[in-house]
Amino acid sequence: MSLENNKIYQSPFNIAVLVAGIGFFIDAFDLFLFNVYRIPSLKSLGVSGSALTFTGERLLSIQMAGMMLGGIITGVIADKRGRVAVLYGSILLYSLANFANSFVVDVNTYAVVRFLAGVGLAGELGSGITLVSESMSVEKRGYGTILVATLGALGAVAAGLVGDFLPWRQAFLTAGIAGGILLVLRMRSYESSMFIETQAKNEKRGSLILLFSSRKRVLKYIACILMGIPIWYSVGLLITLSPELAKAHNITGLKLSTCFILFQVGITSGDLLSGILSQVFKSRKKILLAFMSLGILATIYHFTRITQGLQLNLTSFLMGLGCGYLSVFVTSTAEHFGINLRVTATATVTNFMRGALVLLIPLHQGIEHLFGLSLTAGLAITGCIVWALAMLSVILLPDTFGRDLNFVEG
Repeated sequence: MSLENNKIYQSPFNIAVLVAGIGFFIDAFDLFLFNVYRIPSLKSLGVSGSALTFTGERLLSIQMAGMMLGGIITGVIADKRGRVAVLYGSILLYSLANFANSFVVDVNTYAVVRFLAGVGLAGELGSGITLVSESMSVEKRGYGTILVATLGALGAVAAGLVGDFLPWRQAFLTAGIAGGILLVLRMRSYESSMFIETQAKNEKRGSLILLFSSRKRVLKYIACILMGIPIWYSVGLLITLSPELAKAHNITGLKLSTCFILFQVGITSGDLLSGILSQVFKSRKKILLAFMSLGILATIYHFTRITQGLQLNLTSFLMGLGCGYLSVFVTSTAEHFGINLRVTATATVTNFMRGALVLLIPLHQGIEHLFGLSLTAGLAITGCIVWALAMLSVILLPDTFGRDLNFVEG
C-alpha cells in the first residue's frame, strides 16, 4: 500500500472524500430506490390493495434489519482490519444483491436480496466518514464530511429522478452496475495513518464488549443513535407513506417521487448549510439544535397541511431542510469515539438510526390500534417522541468541534 496513506489532507477535494462520497451516493440511491419503487414493484409481483402497505413496510424492515446486522459486522472488521477493506467488501455484496434484485419473481426472494443489499450498504457511511475524518486536518475535516453527506443526499435525489423514467427492474440493475464501477474506483483508496499507527500497537480494536463496558460510553452511544432517528422518521415514514396520508385526507395529484426529490433537495441544501455553519461557528452542538428546531417546526407545518387537505410539496422540502443536520450528526458521532472503536460505533450508530424504522413502524401502528387513532395521529405522536429524545440527546452530549481524533478507548 502506498505511503500516500500517511498524508493528512487540508483540502476536502481529495481521493478519500471522493471515494467515501460516491459510496454514500450509492448507499442513499439504493435505499430510496426501494421507497420510490415500493408500490410498482410489488404490484408487478401480484401484491395489491391494503397488502401493498403491509408488505412494503415488511420489506423495508427486513432491509433495515440487514443494515443493522451489517453495521455490526462491518464496524468490527473495519476497526480490526482497516476501513478500506470494508469499503471493498460492502460494495461488492451490495452490487451482487442489486443484480439479483432485478430478477426477483416473488416477495420472499425480494426480501432476501433486500436483506443482503442492506448488509452490503451498512459499511458505506460509517467507514467512509471515519476514513475522511482521520485523513484530514482537525480544522478542515468538517468540510470533507460536508461533501460526503451532500453527495449522499444527491444520490437520494437521483433515485427520485430515476423513478420517473426507468422501470423498477432496470433501476436495480443500474444500481448494481454503479456499485461495480465504484469498486474499480476504490482500487486507489488508501488507509488512514491513524489506523495504521494504532494497528501497530497492542490495542483492543473493534470490540463490542469494549464498546459496552463503560456506562458513560453506552449512554453516549445511545444518545448518538437517538440524534439521527428523526431523519428516518421523516423520510421513512412521513414521506414514504405520503400516498396513504394523501388518500386519507382527500389530497389528489400527489406524486411520491416528487415528495422524495423535494425532501432530498432540502436535505442536500441543509447538509451544505449546517456543515458550513458548524465550521464558521466552531460548534457541532449549536448547529444540531438549530436544525432540529427547524425540523420540528417543518413537521408541525406538514401535519397542518395534511389535515387541511393541502399539497405536501413545500412541506417535503422544509422537512428535508430541517433534517439537513446529517453531515454534522455523522461527523459528531465519529468524533465522540476513539480510533479503536470509531467505525464500530459510527457504522452501528448510522445503521441503527436508519434501522430504527423496524421499531418505528410497529410503534406508530401500536399507538393507532391501542388508542383507536388514525394513521395521521399515530405518526404525529410518534414524531413527538423521536424529536423530543433527539433534542434531549444533543443537549446532554458535549460539543466535539476541533477534537483531536488520535485517541483510543480504554
